[in-house]
Amino acid sequence: MEKLALLARLEAKPGKEQEVANFIKSALPLALAETETVCWYAFQIGESTFGIFDTFMDEAGRNAHLGGEIAKALMAKAPELLATSPVIEKVDLLAIK
Repeated sequence: MEKLALLARLEAKPGKEQEVANFIKSALPLALAETETVCWYAFQIGESTFGIFDTFMDEAGRNAHLGGEIAKALMAKAPELLATSPVIEKVDLLAIK
């Protein structure tokens, strides 16, 4: 059972909402290639707020994701697409169904 997760919130610059959505969707193949990422969700809250939620069995998997290709791509595109720096929070999972 997964024990750990990451929650990333992304705020698009005005007029960049569709580009952020497309960028996040394009990360799916990278997430699928990460063997230690159990689940990976990309979502949108409102017009300009986006997020990524992913789960891991252990800290090694979470750290691998934080240093992986999705994180590198996000940080490279952040100045162009995001109004603020991404907010990435480590989450401890209490219950899962």
